Amino acid sequence: MSNGRRNPRTHLRGQWRLWVAALSVVMFAVQSHAPLLAQAGAPVRIAAAADLEPLLPALLTHYERQTGQHVEASFASSATLATQIENGAPFDVFLSADMALPQKIVHDGFAAAGSVARPYARGTLVLWTRNQSAVGPLTMQLLASPAIHSIAIANPQHAPYGRAAMQALTSLALLPAIEPKLRTAENIAQAAQFASTGNADVGLISLTSALTLTAQGHYVAVPENAYRPILQGSVALKGGANAKGAVTFLGYLHSPAVAQQLQQGGLAPVP
Repeated sequence: MSNGRRNPRTHLRGQWRLWVAALSVVMFAVQSHAPLLAQAGAPVRIAAAADLEPLLPALLTHYERQTGQHVEASFASSATLATQIENGAPFDVFLSADMALPQKIVHDGFAAAGSVARPYARGTLVLWTRNQSAVGPLTMQLLASPAIHSIAIANPQHAPYGRAAMQALTSLALLPAIEPKLRTAENIAQAAQFASTGNADVGLISLTSALTLTAQGHYVAVPENAYRPILQGSVALKGGANAKGAVTFLGYLHSPAVAQQLQQGGLAPVP
């Protein structure tokens, strides 16, 4: 016969069952939403052309403060980054120094669903030299002079600015005379380094790089009709962990405010 008191062991077993059931519900919810949680916490990883190295970090800092979303950028030549993407590198966004490589990414099936290659800026090629250089008034025709012993360019096999440099030298009928003087760098940032450190007398570099070196040297613009327009393109990628973050960042990149900042840094806006 019951004495009206609960058995402590029975009470504890009941409490234990309730606790296990509650924990199971929580674990199921976490597991069900794990992909969303991982995406929310993942940084936006950007594969960025080397010509953006002087500009992009400040833009990313502003973006992080504005959105609270962490962004990481890796800089290299556009072709090197495209190869990494097609080999499975987990980037969310590709910012190339041309349009051809983002278009190839889309064609080859590595773009995020619904994403298209879109230009975000137009680059400018310049001829740069150090202030203390004794090469005389800076002109493209000066490159054929005996006063110029070495000319830094980005590798035309990997870097759009390198291809533009070769197009300009060919168009201006300078290539046969100066080809032995060319010093090939891996990307446009390294070409600027070659010229700024004296490892080359002059450099055919991006305006973005030249504007960071104004205290050390001076430049002249390469005639724009001597090379094909350098339209720089963007695309969201399917191999990253933050698809939503990629779309949000690209919206920011293509905003008028960012276009103005890019222009101040040497990248002209596109229509």
